[in-house]
Amino acid sequence: MNATTFFSKRTTINCKGELLDLSEPKVMGILNITPDSFFDGGQHNLLDEAIKHCEQLLSDGADLIDLGAYSSRPGAADVSEQEEIERIKPVLKEILHRFPNTIISIDTFRAEVARVAIHEGAAIINDISGGELDPQMFETAAKLQVPYILMHMRGTPDTMQKLTQYDDLVSDIIKYFAEKVHQLRTLGVHDVILDPGFGFAKTLEQNYQLMSHLNELKIFDLPILSGISRKSMIYKLLDIDPQSALNGTSVLNMISLQQGARILRVHDVREAIQVVKIYKMLEDTQNG
Repeated sequence: MNATTFFSKRTTINCKGELLDLSEPKVMGILNITPDSFFDGGQHNLLDEAIKHCEQLLSDGADLIDLGAYSSRPGAADVSEQEEIERIKPVLKEILHRFPNTIISIDTFRAEVARVAIHEGAAIINDISGGELDPQMFETAAKLQVPYILMHMRGTPDTMQKLTQYDDLVSDIIKYFAEKVHQLRTLGVHDVILDPGFGFAKTLEQNYQLMSHLNELKIFDLPILSGISRKSMIYKLLDIDPQSALNGTSVLNMISLQQGARILRVHDVREAIQVVKIYKMLEDTQNG
């Protein structure tokens, strides 16, 4: 199947009736309300702490907030669907009460969690599993008529690092996206964002191979999200810990933008905004 036969170029996505222009890169701030995420686990899982951190992310310039209540870190404790919903609802409600114009994506692989969150005011579904962990997810996204972030992963967070054998890494990921986006389009999902899934079912070397070929995903003419913030592909390569990986994150964020990413998903919004400003200046200078 030729991917270009059923994809059309889009520079905007519809978020609750408002168009978000992705012709210029946007920064998505990560708000984990989990006790065990790999970098900031336990820091924002109480309501007041979560709201305070969200306010800081927005103050630093975040265009979107990615709200998650289930850690995808290998070995993290399982969380029931009901508990995930109970974690999300009060935080989501309070964010939108205090900051009503905030665009929130809900980071979940469960269709019911996504449905509840969108009903409560979230605008985007961010699914790490690409619909693989809940067969109702694609239909739910179609019924809700919201943008859907489609990530590449194999298996589950606990099994993914055993599933790193590819015939051809980049070609296999392109085939994966072609099939998945065709399914979403057929169901009626209009706004799809591609996330290549750095760190998910990929070795350290494969992550850098993927980064160096990220621009090949532009064949789909769909927005690309890059999520490399403080990940092991940085700190394991540099023999440091996640807390020391901000510099490496900024380097890879710049490379992501140069390779065509339109959204940077980050823990450190202020620094990502600086990267975007430098990138835009370089781009304007080249075009001028």
